[in-house]
Amino acid sequence: MSDLKRRADIPVRHLECNGYPEYNGGLENPPSVERDYGEHRVIVDGNPYSIPDSWGDSSISEVVVKAKQRDPRKKPDEVFQYVDVSAVSNTSFKITGASLTHGSDAPSRARKAIETDDVIFATVRPTLKRIALVPPELDGAIASTGYCVLRCDKTKVLPGFLYSFLITDHFNARIAGLERGASYPAVRDSDVMSSWLPLPPLPEQKKIAHILSTVQKAIEAQERIIQTTTELKKALMHKLFTEGLRNEPQKETEIGLVPESWEVVELGCESPRLLTAMRNGYTGKQTTEAQKFSVSRIETIGAGYIDRNRVRYAIDPSQSVIGKYLIRRGDILFSHINSDPHLGKTGIAEGETSNLLHGMNLLLIRANQKVLNPWFLNFLFQWYREKGVFISICSRAVNQSSINQGKMNALEIPVPEIEEQEEIAAALGVLEEKTANHKRRRSILQDLFHALLHELMNAKTRVHELEINK
Repeated sequence: MSDLKRRADIPVRHLECNGYPEYNGGLENPPSVERDYGEHRVIVDGNPYSIPDSWGDSSISEVVVKAKQRDPRKKPDEVFQYVDVSAVSNTSFKITGASLTHGSDAPSRARKAIETDDVIFATVRPTLKRIALVPPELDGAIASTGYCVLRCDKTKVLPGFLYSFLITDHFNARIAGLERGASYPAVRDSDVMSSWLPLPPLPEQKKIAHILSTVQKAIEAQERIIQTTTELKKALMHKLFTEGLRNEPQKETEIGLVPESWEVVELGCESPRLLTAMRNGYTGKQTTEAQKFSVSRIETIGAGYIDRNRVRYAIDPSQSVIGKYLIRRGDILFSHINSDPHLGKTGIAEGETSNLLHGMNLLLIRANQKVLNPWFLNFLFQWYREKGVFISICSRAVNQSSINQGKMNALEIPVPEIEEQEEIAAALGVLEEKTANHKRRRSILQDLFHALLHELMNAKTRVHELEINK
């Protein structure tokens, strides 16, 4: 018999919540734990979990002290910082949206006093993983009762280590199994408190937390660069599409100020003919199983470019279908049916497109490249979307909006000489490529963070002998 299987001579240990009188005598959902002490293997809720001999373990409740509550409405003139359940980012795992609120305006859920280094975990829709470590600038703030506030006994567990453990798949799988309610799923504070926690020695906890924090800081650095280049691109689009590159006087037009030499014409005009195609996509039979020809869908351009990993596949398309719907380099896929935040998103075909077909719910817009540079047009669409042009011309229905081909053909756009279009597209392309590079770096770092989180929390990689110079 495997030494990981339940043995009759090994008792099941139900962890108790010391320090929380209301939970004395056991918890509502205690993890059942058994050990083979020679191997120091632990079975938590029926699943094996190996930890080093030098590590201990406990319930979370055994390593935290009870946090206090405070009613800010008792001081109506006092301003306080409020952290509601939407204030925590589930990608950066930080508090990003604390708001200043008068006591007189405090919501009824504003009750939990938080301090520096508290770990907060949203018990409402817990699988969204809204987890954060309270920074010094929010010391004394008030959090929603939708959070479980964990205040570490630092002689047993370090805040950075506990915070990191709450992000793990192991912890979140257990919490997901305890959700109650279909329309408003939630767990209780006691579910969090009763959860099992591995406990390396404090020096090793400190090293684990430091390594993971270092990667998170690198991710944040990439985020700041992405935000800066994105804002710079917005400003540059405004300047280039209203002033151009030739230092010439501006003129007032139906779409606002543009350089004097630029024409303002409808996208679908015939003289000059700006487009060679505008059409809806292929609606034939498709599958998620890989085939020779992939088919675009709304999600294909969800990130603002054509993502070849987010496609379906055409089932035996005919040669006439392939000829009609095959995407060419420079073709623009335009989201003309979508929710308001995504309406008008685009992706432009770059590089190899020999087996990608244009699918439904996206307009294909093909520029006449003799007079209209498709990359110039794509950046113009991005600027129009930023300004709210597409929202202003759409038709609305329940949960989505749409722009028909007639409205797209009637869309007025500025058209400089082709050489200036190319220069504008090149200038904006430099910033777009810089942003894309930093997004790729961020993605690599995010993958590294999750890999390290798994390795370190499962003791697959040990750092207890690692020297860390701060």
